[in-house]
Amino acid sequence: MEETILFKRNQFSSRLPTERLYTRSHFWLRELEPGRWQVGPTKFATRMLGEIVELDFEVKPQQEVEVAKVIGWIEGFKALSDIYCVATGTFLGPNEEAFKNNELICKDPYDKGWIYSVEGKPDSDAVDVHGYMEHLDATINKMLEKPWKSPTEQ
Repeated sequence: MEETILFKRNQFSSRLPTERLYTRSHFWLRELEPGRWQVGPTKFATRMLGEIVELDFEVKPQQEVEVAKVIGWIEGFKALSDIYCVATGTFLGPNEEAFKNNELICKDPYDKGWIYSVEGKPDSDAVDVHGYMEHLDATINKMLEKPWKSPTEQ
């Protein structure tokens, strides 16, 4: 069983696997073998999206990819978001099981809910679990700062 750390803040909690890299865009990377990575959204990302409705990729397997380039999109009940690549290298393909059963992405985001794999080097800004917990704290702080106002109310 993979070691995890409990992160809890306000109404959000998650067990974060310790042997992963995390990005500021709320994706995790798990190295399966040297240079080969599985990638998935964090629990925080899935909570912001809501129940996953659909996802698709604009890149094909064996296509070259770069950090921060849009490679697809993911739609949830709460939001539609681009999927940005979190590694530079070769796109190996989507998780076919998650395509067939979108529920896996939200129900098991750190295991069966991964969404694609890539061979190459992860984003140089990716951090360990402790760095990600700091980023989550900062993100939640920002969300709690002020209530949102429409442009007409400002």
